[in-house]
Amino acid sequence: MLRAAILGATGMVGQRFIQQLQDHPDFKIEALAASERSAGKRFGEAVEWVLETEVKPEVKEIEVCPATVEGVESSAKVDVVFSALPASVAAQVEPEFAQSFPVFTNAGAFRRASDVAILIPEINPGHLEILKKQRRERGWKGFIVTNANCTTTGLVLSLKPIMDEFGIEEVRMVSMQAVSGAGFRGSGAISAMQIIDNVIPYIGGEEEKVQYEAKKILGELRDGAFKPARFRLDVSCNRVPVLDCHTECVFVETKEESDPERAKEVISNFRGQPQKLNLHSAPERPIWLMEEENRPQPRFDRMLERGMAIAVGRVRSGAARKSLVYVSCVHNNIRGSAGGSVLNAELARAMGYL
Repeated sequence: MLRAAILGATGMVGQRFIQQLQDHPDFKIEALAASERSAGKRFGEAVEWVLETEVKPEVKEIEVCPATVEGVESSAKVDVVFSALPASVAAQVEPEFAQSFPVFTNAGAFRRASDVAILIPEINPGHLEILKKQRRERGWKGFIVTNANCTTTGLVLSLKPIMDEFGIEEVRMVSMQAVSGAGFRGSGAISAMQIIDNVIPYIGGEEEKVQYEAKKILGELRDGAFKPARFRLDVSCNRVPVLDCHTECVFVETKEESDPERAKEVISNFRGQPQKLNLHSAPERPIWLMEEENRPQPRFDRMLERGMAIAVGRVRSGAARKSLVYVSCVHNNIRGSAGGSVLNAELARAMGYL
C-alpha cells in the first residue's frame, strides 16, 4: 500500500480527496497539509467539513502540517502526493514535491506545460509516456500529472466515442455549472445573494481553459510533443444555482455523416483502460446513456457509479446533415476533480510509473 499526502486538505477538493482515499485499498492517508493557520491542529479541529460523508476517526486525529516538502516529510513518510492547492500556490509548491515524489494534482498550474499530461485515463492513457521526458529534462525523481478542469472532463469524455466513430469538425458547448466549482471560501466563492434566483453568465478563465484542455487531451503525443486535436471549439460558461454537477449542452459537427442511433450505441458501449484494468475507482460504464426525454439531471444523475461516471442524454440530430446535439452531466467535485486525480494515480500505478 502506498502512503499518501494530501496538500490543501481542508478545502473542498482536499475533502473530496480524503473521501476518495480514506477507504482505498492501494493508498493510505499518512499526511494532511494545509495553510499555516491550520498547521499544528488535529484535522478534525482544523477543517470545516462540508461533504455528505463522515471523516474516519483516525483521519480526524492526523496533525495538519504545512504544505511544504519539509512539513510533509517531518509529519510522515509518504510515497505519493495528491494536490488540491490553489493554482497560484501549486505553481511554486508542486515542483518542489515533484523533485522527489509523484504528484497528482487538481490544480491548473501546469496544464499548459509542454511536458505535463492532462490525463483522463479512458481517453489518453498513452500521454503518460511524457513522464519520461519530464523527469529527464527537469531532473526530477518524481513527476507531475494533472487532471482536467471539471468542465473539460464532462465535455471530452462525451466527445471521445463520437470522435472515434465519426470524427469531429466543430464543437459548440454551453455549460451550466454548479456553485461548488467556485469553492466555499476565498475570493472565487459565490454568496447565496449572488446565485439564488439567478444565472451568472461568466466564470473567469473557464472558457479559455476548456478550449485549450479539450484539444490537448483529445490530441496525440508524437515524438515527445503534444499535437492538439484539430477541430473548432466555441464555449460559453454559466454559473447556476445547483450544488454539485455541471450540465453541458453540446453541439457537434462531425466529419462523417452521423446517425443518432449509432451515436447512442458507441456512447453506451464506450470503455477505456481503467475498465480493462479493473481499476478501483473506475466506473464500470464511464458514460451512462439516458433515454428519457428529460434526462440527464444533476439531482438524479450526479452520483452515478459513486460520482465517477458521466451521464449523456437527449442525443439527436442537429440541423446540418453531419451534426449531433446532446446534454451531458458530470460531478464536478468527484469525477471532475479529486476522483479523477485518484483514478490517474491508479492508472499510473498499473502502468508501472509508481
